[in-house]
Amino acid sequence: MPGPLHGVKILELTSVVLGPWACQILADMGADVVKIEPPYGDSNRTLGATKTTKNMAALYLTCNRNKRSLVLDLKQESAKKALLELAKTADVFIHNNRPQTMEKLGFGYAALKAVNPKIIYCGSYGYAKNGPYGERGALDDSIQAVSGVAMLNKLVLGEPRYLPTIVADKTTAMTVVYGVLGALFHRERTGGGQELEVPMFETMVNYVMAEHLWGMTFEPPLGPAGYVRLMSQERKPYPTKDGYIAILPYLDAHWETFCKLSGRMDLLENPTFKTLASRVANIDATYRETAKTMATKTTKEWIEIFGKTSVPTIVVNGLDDLITDEHLVATGFWKEIEHPTEGKLRSPAFPVNYSGSKVEETRLHQPLLGEHSVAILKDAGIDQATIDAMIASKATKQA
Repeated sequence: MPGPLHGVKILELTSVVLGPWACQILADMGADVVKIEPPYGDSNRTLGATKTTKNMAALYLTCNRNKRSLVLDLKQESAKKALLELAKTADVFIHNNRPQTMEKLGFGYAALKAVNPKIIYCGSYGYAKNGPYGERGALDDSIQAVSGVAMLNKLVLGEPRYLPTIVADKTTAMTVVYGVLGALFHRERTGGGQELEVPMFETMVNYVMAEHLWGMTFEPPLGPAGYVRLMSQERKPYPTKDGYIAILPYLDAHWETFCKLSGRMDLLENPTFKTLASRVANIDATYRETAKTMATKTTKEWIEIFGKTSVPTIVVNGLDDLITDEHLVATGFWKEIEHPTEGKLRSPAFPVNYSGSKVEETRLHQPLLGEHSVAILKDAGIDQATIDAMIASKATKQA
């Protein structure tokens, strides 16, 4: 049984994490993704642990399974012609370069639409091109800064801090995925392709302000922006007798269960904590009382008490703990694959479980740089003599 995107052909002209991770998600769902790389390859090929082969580092391996690699030096005319040939039969073209760069290269939407009117053309970059920031470059840190993410940490930590995860890249990547899926559905209904723009700045402001718009939801405002519960300095995992635990008796039913099972009936009768609204209004005190309670038992004891209730309660994992987490092990989340050059690799599973489609996370191994160049060019109808000339001029190369 093929994946839900079986038969969809995607040309990926991306690097770092945003584009590659988005395209890996689409590839996991069955799309045929051709990763177009410059002669030196995606920059992520050199980042992280490396085992055997140059340009096959950890960060590349985690974002590029189920793809085929084609090297094209787009400064050369033969490579440009080859890309346009590939675009004739592609369903989707995804890039994460600034739009001005794509126009200079000759691969703006108009150029690809001219050879394939049904193509879905998706560009993802820092800022919407029609705004005053439209020509600025951007990476995850700059978008965390401008979108308010870094300043959220100032409210808790006393200074602006970036989150220790590339949240802007990955959130925008998922937005690319649902944007492309929406465009594919539109084309199924209408037959028409279109251009998509997925700017990181606007994506992250949409993400952050879903809960933090708060009093600014109204015009005139009924208060400042910021969801007060999330900005409390007391919001953190609670120390237990032997470690840490995460527990959030959020709803009124949760709070009642929490108070009864922890022996804190005094909190249940206190008007300060009586309702969800009152607990949020007095959130620092709520968190402090919860922390005081959690310090009285071990993590295991609390898990046994609340583990089968509706109160969200769970251990606090470190990154290394995730590899052996009992739930992830039981559900088969971690996949082990045998890579032809890098040996045994660990890979996370695709997180959506379909009942009527099969998702194969390891359909294709992460490709060597240019591993499929010749086969892809041949599939596009380019003759062997032209391919040989491209190899000789270094417009392409085969691993």
